[in-house]
Amino acid sequence: MTDTTDCVLRIALPVGRGRLFDYKLPEGVQNPEAEVPGQQLPPGIRVRVPFRNRELTGVLVSSGPRSGSAARLRRAQALLDTSPLLPPSLLQLALWTADYYHYSPGLTLLQSLPSSLRAGRDLPSGTCKKWRVVCNAAAEEELLDSRAWGQKAAWQQLCGCPDGIADKALKQAGIERALLHKLVERGLVESFEITEPVRLFDDCQSLLKEQPLPLTSQQQQALDAILSRNGEFSVTLLQGVTGSGKTEVYLQAIACTLACRKQVLVLVPEIGLTPQMLERFHARFHTPVAVLHSGLSDRQRLHNWLAAKRGEVGIVLATRSGIFTPLLRPGLIIVDEEHDLSYKQQDRGASFSARDLALVRARLESVAVVLGSATPCLETLHNAQIQRFYRQLLTHRPGPARPPELVLVDSRRQVLTGGLTAASLEAINSCLSRGEQVLVFLNRRGYAPTLMCDDCNNLLDCPCCDAHLTLHMAPPALRCHHCDSCQPVPDQCPSCHSRLLSPVGQGTERTEEVLAEHFHPVDVLRIDSDSVKKKGAFATILERVQTGKQAILVGTRMLAKGHHFPAVTLVVIVNADAGFFSTDFRGPERTGQTILQVAGRAGRGDRRGKVLIQTACPDNALLQTLVTKGYGAFAEALLAQRMALSLPPFGHLALITAEAQTLDALTAFWDKSAALARQLSSRADPAPVVVTGPLPAPMERRQGRLRWQLHLRSCSRPALHHLLRRLVAGMAQQSPVSGLRWAVDVDPQEMG
Repeated sequence: MTDTTDCVLRIALPVGRGRLFDYKLPEGVQNPEAEVPGQQLPPGIRVRVPFRNRELTGVLVSSGPRSGSAARLRRAQALLDTSPLLPPSLLQLALWTADYYHYSPGLTLLQSLPSSLRAGRDLPSGTCKKWRVVCNAAAEEELLDSRAWGQKAAWQQLCGCPDGIADKALKQAGIERALLHKLVERGLVESFEITEPVRLFDDCQSLLKEQPLPLTSQQQQALDAILSRNGEFSVTLLQGVTGSGKTEVYLQAIACTLACRKQVLVLVPEIGLTPQMLERFHARFHTPVAVLHSGLSDRQRLHNWLAAKRGEVGIVLATRSGIFTPLLRPGLIIVDEEHDLSYKQQDRGASFSARDLALVRARLESVAVVLGSATPCLETLHNAQIQRFYRQLLTHRPGPARPPELVLVDSRRQVLTGGLTAASLEAINSCLSRGEQVLVFLNRRGYAPTLMCDDCNNLLDCPCCDAHLTLHMAPPALRCHHCDSCQPVPDQCPSCHSRLLSPVGQGTERTEEVLAEHFHPVDVLRIDSDSVKKKGAFATILERVQTGKQAILVGTRMLAKGHHFPAVTLVVIVNADAGFFSTDFRGPERTGQTILQVAGRAGRGDRRGKVLIQTACPDNALLQTLVTKGYGAFAEALLAQRMALSLPPFGHLALITAEAQTLDALTAFWDKSAALARQLSSRADPAPVVVTGPLPAPMERRQGRLRWQLHLRSCSRPALHHLLRRLVAGMAQQSPVSGLRWAVDVDPQEMG
């Protein structure tokens, strides 16, 4: 028999960068190769191992004989699973993600699991606890106290179900477990476990609850194109103007996929879009739907994750981390609003793009993926132009709905009321007089961007960040929107002690206040991340909007993403210019997308909408192109600029950011790392890699830490990644610098 020490486990642990760790089999576990030749432990199971002076949960990547001696290897403690938690395609996707984004494979793999499984806890048993009466409890009336009416009620409920009642059903009936335990103590009731059968989603008798809407010729052509490639890997860009019926195309493509007994993964950029989409799914289909996002409890996420893995649900509706959700029978992936920045995770952990990973996953699982947007990102448009993606256009709104009229409003030398020009206020009044709704878009929450001293012109800044403190009035406070620090509103200037402090600029709170006063008694509904913090607040506001009653909506980008407001006929966009002058090369693209997405909320019903775009630069060439020629011409102008500068999609970028408490710590790190980057770039093959920096980040100080960046750019993606692998390995081997953290961002979407 082969010695069990010959079998080595290669395990991904949530530590380090880009490496796996070798362990021997746990004590008492036989080498599977010794029992059945060629058989190995299944990759994807969790393993508990000792690591330094602690225990960690890792994921088995492979197992097999070691070329050298395994005597010095430590022994794993336990195999936590008998079968893989992730199918081979998702295990491969996670490892691909770790390699492409130059991140720890263990952290990437464990991040794809629900938190309880990451912690090494057991999988739910798949059993259901039930309660029933004991057969020989004939003298129950004598055993039960006449005053124990709760116990009697529970007893009578159980007597009606000799096969037992599930724990959940009793709880829903208002019967507490304490009552049941008292009945158990009296010998009247017992509990038992049964294995719950797996309820596959295709067990339902009828798929559709309601009949699909009739499609326009363009919608039908798009649907036919998607379905013709269903069952094989393909990427279809569904580019449709706002209100053109992309969702109906999704629904009918989903119906055909479900009819083939396959599951559908639908990604949306933000939690706020899940209730609306979920309602559409429940209204159309009988199939159960699982929702996955950060707003759920750990228990809810685990339950829905397992339901998707077991094939108990037909549709999985998720935000970006849902791209790693296992499906028993994957059939279609839909990425709605594919241009949205929220698909890129860059605030913590691995900086991955869920949209891009959707394409990799679709290829691994041989399924079709649909990317939907009215304003696709330039990379997606370029891929469609070079025929790497199929493109289907929806250029008209179905029915009587027409695209809104876009009008530029010159705000120069104007007296503004709540950030609004006289022309905008007059248009709002006219709209309200007809009983319609108005949307005012201002992408800055709070009351005002900051406070200024009228005597010395001092601006109140965050002590931890290179940013002004934002004034909030509900409740009154000065807050930093970058580090979330908070301090009371001062009575006097901290510099000259003057009491003449004035708010500068406009925020959603201030605009809400002005509009409520100006148009009293019309309801003014503010929608931003501050106003919808409480659970259910967003849904309550949306219900009020859907009634169609006269109202003014004031909000940030939360209002721009996919919401259907049929009674909104006027949109006013305040300060539409800022992004055109951003230091980030993606600023103009984001600004154009936001303008058209917000504009698309107008005129989605029977009446044509109007959009007023307040601008201090009405002659801006890009803005003029966007308004007069549409997004296609606007995108072409930006692509020409990008090509001239070898920026994405014609070049490839990576950003390495290091942060520390002191400049000395940063200097010590970058002296070696930047020198290594330049040394490697001089030998870059097959194309040069341009190294720029290190330079201070656009916001050099955040949360009390200094941040410097190194920019890497190449026209060859393989050359960039070849350099990054060697550079990251070299940086990881450096002697640790106290308090310093660094991270790699491949294909960065924001340069800050």
